[in-house]
Amino acid sequence: MARWRFEITKEGKADCEKLDSRVRKRVLEKLEWFIVNFEHVTPIPLGEPLRGFFKLRVGDWRIIYEVESGEHLVTVHVVDHRNKIYKRLK
Repeated sequence: MARWRFEITKEGKADCEKLDSRVRKRVLEKLEWFIVNFEHVTPIPLGEPLRGFFKLRVGDWRIIYEVESGEHLVTVHVVDHRNKIYKRLK
C-alpha cells in the first residue's frame, strides 16, 4: 500500500504562518495524524461552490484540502477559523 503525503500551497503556508504557535502546532499535528490514518478516515466533502474540496476540523479551525487519489496526495489550500473560512472562500 502506497503511503499518503501532504503538500501545503503557498496560500496555506501563509495561513499557517499567521496562526498562534499553539494553534499552528495543533494543525500540523492533526495533518500528520490524518496522513498516517488517511485510509481509515472518511473525508468530509464540501458543497457548492467548493465541490471537490474537503474539510478537516481542528477545534475551531478548519483545514480545506483536496485529494489526488492516484498520487496519494492531500493538498492543503486554506487554514482559517471556522467563522471566517467559508466567507473567505465564496
